[in-house]
Amino acid sequence: MAQLYVVQSADFLFLQRQTQMTPGNLSAHLSKLEDAGYVEITKEFIDRKPHTALALTKKGRDAFKQYRRDIKQIAERLPE
Repeated sequence: MAQLYVVQSADFLFLQRQTQMTPGNLSAHLSKLEDAGYVEITKEFIDRKPHTALALTKKGRDAFKQYRRDIKQIAERLPE
């Protein structure tokens, strides 16, 4: 979610490199995010090669913003 939050869209290989996840593991995570309505997955062919583009939906972007606020509040309550 964090990787997709800072870009309009990204392809599967970019996310795989950034997260250092296996293709199967990343695919499983993305499927769950898609089922929740947080990620839009677009599959197409470019020069006869499969290409998977990923983007956060408005719901996903809003959920990640709330997550960031929640984490910030938790961190602010921690003792130094």
